[in-house]
Parts: sequence; C-alpha cells; structure tokens
Amino acid sequence: MGCVSSKTADSKANRVARWRSTGIVALRDSKLKTFPDEVLTLDRAVRTVDLTHNKIVDVPVEINKLINMQRLILAENLIECLPMNLGKLQSLKVMTLDGNRLSGLPDELGQLVRLEQLSVSRNVLTYLPETLGSLRNLKLLNASNNQLKYLPESIGSCFSLEELQANDNSIDDLPPSICNLVHLKSLSLNNNNVKEMPATILRDCKILQSISLHNNPISMDQFQQMEGYQEFEQRRKKKFDKQIDSNVMINSKGLDQGVDS
Repeated sequence: MGCVSSKTADSKANRVARWRSTGIVALRDSKLKTFPDEVLTLDRAVRTVDLTHNKIVDVPVEINKLINMQRLILAENLIECLPMNLGKLQSLKVMTLDGNRLSGLPDELGQLVRLEQLSVSRNVLTYLPETLGSLRNLKLLNASNNQLKYLPESIGSCFSLEELQANDNSIDDLPPSICNLVHLKSLSLNNNNVKEMPATILRDCKILQSISLHNNPISMDQFQQMEGYQEFEQRRKKKFDKQIDSNVMINSKGLDQGVDS
C-alpha cells in the first residue's frame, strides 16, 4: 500500500516538474471536478493551461497567480461564473470558454488588454460587458449559441477585431459603432433577428469581405442598396474567385454574402 502511494506521489511530482519545465499544463478529458491545486503552485512558470472536457464548476480566485499564462482553455466544462480577479492575468492572449454554463462575464474582462482571441460560444450569456471595448488587441470574438439580444456599443473600440461570430442568438440590431472596426474581415450573424445593418458598415469597414446572415429578417434588396455594396461585392469576388455562385446563397429567410462553402 505504501509502495503504491509512493509511486503516485512520484508520478504527481514528475508531472508537476514537466509542467514547470514546458510551461504547458494539458489535462484534457481527465475527469476533473476541480481546478488542480498543483497547477496554481506553478505561478510564473505556466504559459498554457488546457483543461478541456472535464467537469470543473468553479475557477478559483487563486488563478491570478498565473501571471505569465498566455492561453487558458476551459472548453466543455460546467463553469457558471468567472472570478472577478481574472483581469490580473495581464499576459493572457487566448481564452476559450466554449460549452460551459456562463450567464455573464465579469467587467474585469476589459483588463485583459493583451487578449487576442475570446471564444465563449455555447453558453447562456445574455449580455457582453461594456468593458469589452477595452480589448484593443482582440482579433477574434466568438459569442455564438448564446442568448444575446444585442452587442455592446463599446465593441466599436475593439479596433483590431478581424472576425466576429455571433450566430444563433436573438440579436435584433447591431450598434452603429461596429462601423469603426476598420480591420474587420468576417462577420457572421446567422440565425438572429437582424432586420437591418448599420447604414455605413460596407463603406466604413473597407476590408470586410464576408458577411453571413442566414435566417434573419433582412432582405437581399435591403443589403444591395446599402452604401458601399459594390465595393464590398468586389472584395468578396476577389476573395472567392471562381466560387461566387456557390457562395452567394439567398433564401426566403435571409441572405448569405461571401461565406465559404
């Protein structure tokens, strides 16, 4: 019995030593119910934490010790809320929280000023915090499959945003500030309640080349009459080249402009 216990201790020690050496904690599909305490002891050594597909409910406040962590991947767990001190993770560039039970995100999210990718799809979010606009380095935002009725006006301050996915929500309108996203290349809003787009989005978002609006009330006629449509169409054609016919699909429920087949 003592021998088995000793081997277990050695195994855990070796694992922690490996994490400290590589900076990578990979514990996918490990049947975890809590965030491992031994990970929290690594402090500055951690660069990546991947705890995908476990049964973790809470993210401990002590996570703020991992100040050099750049990637936090907690997809497919049972997490209902995030600690308010999450904003202390100033090195974080990628945060993936898909497939949890989050109903909101803390305002402190806006303190993650180096964040480049935020994915929170398949939760039960009813809003995104206004502090989202402080994420000036954010390039990808995926908030699909939630219960959002709107996007915050502050999203227009995410000046680096290139891809915005908010499919399968209940969004009625887009904030006018979205026209400030001059680096936006792809906008996907399938299965929402969008009736019209901000009037100048095609003109102001000069490199936007893919808009997906399947199953929304907006009509193709409305879209084609928008200022900047011809220029958008040229960008879309340039990107998709010979696939134009297969990539412009219009049905009675909405439209789709420039989506990969």
